[in-house]
Amino acid sequence: MLRFDDAPKRATNLSLNSKVLDLAKELGINLSQTVDALLEEEVRRRLREQWLERNRAAIEAYNARIEKEGTFAQQVQKWLEENPDG
Repeated sequence: MLRFDDAPKRATNLSLNSKVLDLAKELGINLSQTVDALLEEEVRRRLREQWLERNRAAIEAYNARIEKEGTFAQQVQKWLEENPDG
């Protein structure tokens, strides 16, 4: 699992909508904290999308096999029902 909480902070420059920025300051919003949290959320979302895309074929093959054969637990249950004496 990716962890970002132990990474050091680094200064950067952003260009933001001036009206939104003024209102955010008036509301006492911590810009660094807010942008950091939103950027982390977007990074995690995109990494999930990339992982799903890279693994799409394997996931589809697994789902097809489970659809056809059932899960291991379902196979055991079926065998137990067909062989009640063990």
